[in-house]
Amino acid sequence: MILLVDKIEKSFGARTLFSGASFQINAGERYALVGPNGAGKTTMLKIIMGIDSADTGTVTYAKDVNVGYLEQETKLASDKAIIDEVMDAAVEIKRFGARAEELQAAIAQATGDEPDFEAMLAEYGHVQDRFERLGGYELESNARQILSGLGFAPRDFQRPCSEFSGGWQMRIALAKLFLRRPDLLLLDEPTNHLDLESVQWLRGFIASYEGAVLIVSHDRAFMDACVDHVAALENRRVTTYTGNYSSYLKQREDNLEQMRAKRAAQEREIAHMQVFVDKFRYKPTKAAQAQERLRKIEQIKSELVILPEGHKHVDFKFPDPPRSGDMVIALENVSKSYGAKRIYDGIDLKLYRGDHVALVGPNGAGKSTLLKMLSGIEPPTSGSRELGTHVGVAYYAQHQLEGLKESNTVLQEIDSVAPTWTTPQQRSLLGAFLFSGEDVDKRVGVLSGGERARLALAKMLVAPEALLCLDEPTNHLDIDSVDMLENALTHFPGTIVLISHDEHLVRAVANRVVDIRDGKMTVYDGDYDYYLYKREDLAQRAAQEEQAAASAPASKRGDKAAGERVPRRTHTVSTEGGKKTKEQKRAEAEARAALNKRLKSTKARLAKVDAELEKKRARYDALMELMASEELYADQAKFNEALAEYNTLKREIPALEDEWLELSTTIEEETARGLA
Repeated sequence: MILLVDKIEKSFGARTLFSGASFQINAGERYALVGPNGAGKTTMLKIIMGIDSADTGTVTYAKDVNVGYLEQETKLASDKAIIDEVMDAAVEIKRFGARAEELQAAIAQATGDEPDFEAMLAEYGHVQDRFERLGGYELESNARQILSGLGFAPRDFQRPCSEFSGGWQMRIALAKLFLRRPDLLLLDEPTNHLDLESVQWLRGFIASYEGAVLIVSHDRAFMDACVDHVAALENRRVTTYTGNYSSYLKQREDNLEQMRAKRAAQEREIAHMQVFVDKFRYKPTKAAQAQERLRKIEQIKSELVILPEGHKHVDFKFPDPPRSGDMVIALENVSKSYGAKRIYDGIDLKLYRGDHVALVGPNGAGKSTLLKMLSGIEPPTSGSRELGTHVGVAYYAQHQLEGLKESNTVLQEIDSVAPTWTTPQQRSLLGAFLFSGEDVDKRVGVLSGGERARLALAKMLVAPEALLCLDEPTNHLDIDSVDMLENALTHFPGTIVLISHDEHLVRAVANRVVDIRDGKMTVYDGDYDYYLYKREDLAQRAAQEEQAAASAPASKRGDKAAGERVPRRTHTVSTEGGKKTKEQKRAEAEARAALNKRLKSTKARLAKVDAELEKKRARYDALMELMASEELYADQAKFNEALAEYNTLKREIPALEDEWLELSTTIEEETARGLA
């Protein structure tokens, strides 16, 4: 046991957040804490950290547990270089190192007859082991590796922290936390200020982290990749599930069906006995039986199954924008510079009606700059920007939240941009953005970050334009809100340009991807999965060409020092009248036969791996359902057996998936080479 949260209760005035909330995290477990906005996820983290206090209940840690906590917002005013700021955070590691040196010096001077000599040796062994396990000898290299994974360039390591924006300062705070390697990591929305590539790095870091982890996140793909348990805040209590987020959703729905059936049976039994009571309670011969049934009714009511509050799923379709021409926007020979720093040089980009474009690439590559040029907020340094016929532009970014008037109510904010709408129409729109009932009368000043983000989006989409430019629209939204936005964007008939770290959203919405890095822009005419495939394919080809060039004889590589260039090989095919000759057809047939023979064993192994994967995934899903059953936990032997099988499958399935991918790639590459 690393952490035990036991029977926590917390109220704010008449509003109760938790009532008897309990859960336990063991060593090495990675938990996601989920629930809708306002359920109390951040409050729970603060209670665990001791920043806030519970009304009743206890939080207990294992002995000597080191805890690290990342809040949603942080601010570093330090003028230290970021590499020094990060390394200085490793206080415990440095303390162990200093103590190890003290003990080493004392042991070297001791004769061995001292009464505390054995105790000194034992302490030295413990301190040295802890220092090594925490990475004390690789402290600076680990700091550099973590900073690089979070998107910092090596040239940034010596820059002072105060020079970086809020999003980058959050990354510095993450790096400080990760370098310490605490036994328990508490992370509140760690992906909010990361780009897609940094999120992927963070997934791998969390998945392989030796300590325990508790994460609050709205990013479903992130949680699926790196958590193995879910703690769900439901009905002011915490319900725990084994498996990742997708597994939790399935188990939760299965549990809900069982709970609904049990509740319905309880209500039927109450109704049946109530009929008897109403009919015979005043008849002397039946009064005793009626009283007995009344007692049973009260007992059943006290045991009545309480159904969790349903997730708020709202299907909302944006009003259609004005119909534009086919060409929506074009950038031609555009360059962009900030002083001596050149971001873009001579880029061209055309977007058409119905394009849903995701801008991807590392932070600092220029995604937001490109989005601002497309939206017209920033002009290009040179080149031209041309809008198509009847194209209006709407732009959304986090700073727009500051444009909300604190003294206005939610309804007044919508009325300021839609004065011709009736109040029922305005309420209907707000309902789609999860503002219902009295929520519309809340003042902007008391809204949470997620509520403000939803309101700003609603204001923008009251009358959407043909071109929507969205910069991280899911920050501070809960999963239900992201679902609503994802559904609406997917069906939006206009043009969208989107920057988001939420891979699930990008995968669902984008039908084109623009990759921006190293001052270059590459357009992929396909969805996000196609982009990932092409990036991987190009990387493999580049590696193969580099390997081939490195292994080629010097005479074939050419003498680069003398300025000679290696001629590019081209594949030519002679034809007669544009048709293939008999010799060509015969050669191609022979090549195909040789290729099939060469790949026969590989294809056979792929088929076997595919069948085995399907079987093991089906068993894994069945185990997930089984382990959600209360009956299983009552039978210790069966539970241990199921847990052992679950752990085995958890190791075997990723290995099979890697082999499947390797075999598939081999077949594709060999086929492409053999038929070229």
